[in-house]
Amino acid sequence: MGEFTLELNEDQKQVRDWLHGFAADVMRPAAAEWDEREETPWPIIQEAAKLGIYSLDFYAQQFFDPTGLGIPMAMEELFWGDAGIALSIVGTGLAAVGVLANGTEEQIGTWIPQMYGDTDDVKVAAFCSSEPDAGSDVASMRTRAVYDEAKDEWVLNGTKTWATNGGIANVHVVVAVVDPALGSKGHASFIVPPGTPGLSQGQKFQKHGIRASHTAEVVLEDARVPGGCLLGGKEKLDERLARAREKAKAGGGERVKNAAMATFEASRPAVGAMAVGTARAAYEVALDYAKTRVQFGRPIIENQGVAFQLADMATQIDAARLLVWRASWMATAGKPFTQAEGSMSKLYASEVAKKVTAQAIQILGGNGYTREYPVERMHRDAAIYTIFEGTSEIQRMVISRALAK
Repeated sequence: MGEFTLELNEDQKQVRDWLHGFAADVMRPAAAEWDEREETPWPIIQEAAKLGIYSLDFYAQQFFDPTGLGIPMAMEELFWGDAGIALSIVGTGLAAVGVLANGTEEQIGTWIPQMYGDTDDVKVAAFCSSEPDAGSDVASMRTRAVYDEAKDEWVLNGTKTWATNGGIANVHVVVAVVDPALGSKGHASFIVPPGTPGLSQGQKFQKHGIRASHTAEVVLEDARVPGGCLLGGKEKLDERLARAREKAKAGGGERVKNAAMATFEASRPAVGAMAVGTARAAYEVALDYAKTRVQFGRPIIENQGVAFQLADMATQIDAARLLVWRASWMATAGKPFTQAEGSMSKLYASEVAKKVTAQAIQILGGNGYTREYPVERMHRDAAIYTIFEGTSEIQRMVISRALAK
């Protein structure tokens, strides 16, 4: 277990600077183009793969950093570059976290490499949880998984929505209902292998922001997957369901782990780090502009109304980063989120990103409202942080419940 620290070590600084260079030299020059195209930036993903940024090894190194700061540091730098392109690069990670959180060692070793492919043939993966009538309310999930004991196969039927890389992924991780009577406790996660008949892409969404990241529906129609594609295995699932049924009979009791929630709990500080990166990017543009934009004979940063906005922006970004780093360290150190510290980090950083990017537009004035300057795109991108992987309202609910215990 690493001690909590606010100082990156030399190895971490080298990785940070390397990622910053990629974000500045490769991502930023292409950001406006891929935002307009609203397409997955495959050439940039491939370039990231060639450099070792888009790879299982890189994310494993950051994930297992004993200080816990590897992932948030990487997310901040990439999303400083551009949120849409960054999400197309890191979106596979949510599916990988789903396997890491719920899978066996054999499943982890088999499926995560297939999510990334190789430098000559890059692949992506998708985590599919949300549904048209079940977003934050995971207990309303309708996608069903029925076990065919004679063939040792699971048959999946339903429609998933808001899936990053949905339909274009090589590997899909799908959360489905195996016992409707248990509500969210009756869910399980499944690997849907490449080329599985019955899986197709539904509607591709045209979005307000993060437009370089592919988001679509995933339709499952009698999609059959081998028994071994149930994450964690059937024996473990049967034991978990039996405990949940006993608890239900007894009128509640110990909380039973939910497959989707386990993934979101592990990823919330990382989402907070993404928001910090976008906020920092917009702040830096606004700061540079305020130093060089002259009105009434002096740079606008010499006006208190502008200077105080920048002071608040810098303070809020630092505070958000500290919350993210604390939660990331706690998760790595095995310390429980007794006050929902993971949700705190995601909530605050997300709200800061929306506020800071809006303030950046205000500081740039009319220029900030045009696509000639990047803060307009950053503001559109920032809107997603308060929505995906648990809305701000859901985060507040999680935090308040933790405080009430």
